[in-house]
Amino acid sequence: MRFDGVLRISAVLLVVVLAALVVEGSAADYTKMKTKTTNHRNAYASMMYMGTPRDYEFYVATRVLIRSLAKLNVEADLVVIASRDVPVRWVRALEEEDGAKVASVDNVNNPYRNQSNFDRRFKLTLNKLYAWSLTDYDRVVMLDSDNLFLQKTDELFQCGQFCAVFINPCIFHTGLFVLQPSKRVFDDMMNEVRVGRENPDGADQGFIGSYFPDLLNQPMFYPPSNGSILDGNFRLPLGYQMDATYYYLRLRWSIPCGPNSVITFPGAPWLKPWYWWSWPVLPLGLQWHEQRRRTLGYGAEMPLVLIQILLYLGILAMIRLARPNLTKLSHRRSEKPAASFHHSAFKLAAFWSILAAYALPFFIIPTTIHPLLGWGLYLLGSSTLSFLAATVFLLPLLPLLVPSLGIFGVLLVMAFPFYSDGVIRGLCIFLYAFCAAPVVWTAVVRTAAAIQSSIDRDAFFVVKSGETLPSSRFNKWC
Repeated sequence: MRFDGVLRISAVLLVVVLAALVVEGSAADYTKMKTKTTNHRNAYASMMYMGTPRDYEFYVATRVLIRSLAKLNVEADLVVIASRDVPVRWVRALEEEDGAKVASVDNVNNPYRNQSNFDRRFKLTLNKLYAWSLTDYDRVVMLDSDNLFLQKTDELFQCGQFCAVFINPCIFHTGLFVLQPSKRVFDDMMNEVRVGRENPDGADQGFIGSYFPDLLNQPMFYPPSNGSILDGNFRLPLGYQMDATYYYLRLRWSIPCGPNSVITFPGAPWLKPWYWWSWPVLPLGLQWHEQRRRTLGYGAEMPLVLIQILLYLGILAMIRLARPNLTKLSHRRSEKPAASFHHSAFKLAAFWSILAAYALPFFIIPTTIHPLLGWGLYLLGSSTLSFLAATVFLLPLLPLLVPSLGIFGVLLVMAFPFYSDGVIRGLCIFLYAFCAAPVVWTAVVRTAAAIQSSIDRDAFFVVKSGETLPSSRFNKWC
């Protein structure tokens, strides 16, 4: 691949980003809008707390959730139960830009944190119990921030004192549930926390599950046509919280019960839909990002994306100017053979440079950027740094680019939109990996041979005494 072609591709990506920045201007208009400030009898609520490596990602997800509900024109207040250590600027954004009401609370002390099966990322999820303290409302729909609303679900406010979805055959899920706020229930829950009520997982899921142990035996919720509010506890139809894993088996929804209103994304924390790398590994991630594009936008991440593209373009330009010197040096021999220590150091430096070419771009891309832009930026970065490694260590370029080409190929295979079901998709991905493995192995062998060949030439940046470096355009820049 010629450098001119890579520069052109990079320039096209830069134009795309600039166009996206223009689009963000229209998203900014939405940012300045406030939702209705009218007080309602009911509320949709979510929670935020600090102390995990993913605080910012969940802040972004909460804002997208709030704005998605506002865009559906729900007849309810939008509430965020935020711990007192949430940054003030985040609270202001939620209130002034998103139209949410923020309830600041003290973190609930989790007495289960020493359990053998306790996951520390759930240390503060018992803050969810504050939903029962929102006694200004008749009903509250409590939500995790990884819910994706497909349509308005205000009929949930007709449900009883407690209603939840069983996405597991025997255990209801606390990512979405309906409750009737009650100071008596809230105080009782806080007392149960203090005395250490049995809690299988030490988090909100286990505690609330043990507090309402007989929900599985309750009737299914069907909203009364006359708009009346039911009394008692109910099971919610699965369509009110569709587990995304159901979709990946058939690549379509086939849930007969319920209105198919809400998608939830339980499971691996690093495959939540807002992470750019989660698509096309999990195809529904693109649907979440479409929701974000229409509501919050990507203005916060775009400056960093633009900086990275300009950095890669600068590296490509420097390589273009420096390559003539390095090519001529590769044919010169030193007067003394290098020591074996230098050989080992050279091999180690070359290995880590190639590894960094594929690892570094991944870690510096904003985690919540749109997947198409994220993967494009990753492939640009890994290709650019592979060019740099090939130039510095005098290695053949194509074998170093094989991983980038392989990643691009697997993205195309995973994103192919016409698979009949998830099993066929999985088999196609396996077949691609099986066919690509020999190509990757050949590239590794050729790269190792090229590194050894550079050592055998014993000519890495070494010149005979009395000789001078050839001039090139790169020297004029130094």
